[in-house]
Amino acid sequence: MTTRVTAFAAIEDEFNAYVGSIVSATMVTVDAKGRPRTRVLIPVWELVDGVPVGWLATYKTKVKAAHIAGNPYTSFSYWARGNNSAAVDAHAAWVDDLDLKAHVWRLYRKTSPRGAGYNLGQFWNSPSDPLLHVLKLTPWRVQVIRGRDLRSRIWQPASA
Repeated sequence: MTTRVTAFAAIEDEFNAYVGSIVSATMVTVDAKGRPRTRVLIPVWELVDGVPVGWLATYKTKVKAAHIAGNPYTSFSYWARGNNSAAVDAHAAWVDDLDLKAHVWRLYRKTSPRGAGYNLGQFWNSPSDPLLHVLKLTPWRVQVIRGRDLRSRIWQPASA
């Protein structure tokens, strides 16, 4: 059975627990012909004005950049043994603002939610490293599924 909610607070604890323990998500984009491409990445998430906002520190590869330019909608899937899972459908947009990159750098370091993230210094020198790119992820749908009974809850903002 699926329950729909318009307040993210109704699923926030479960979302944070699953993302924090699973950590890695499969990101899906599509090419100009509608063919999917997946890659495993580690986004971080925070709550802003009661709604989730995601951030992905990444390299701006030609394929990823072309896919996002052609269709900025993406999906992130988290899954663990026992079937606890979370799925996030979001709009992705590149951000170049150094203050935002510094904010994202801190979120990764502290892990957000707890457990999700890592020290970005393993791949980039600092928030101003020209090879560090950030995608802002604005979810329009988030689903959490509890594995033991497959209870599903879907958040979508009232305006979606």
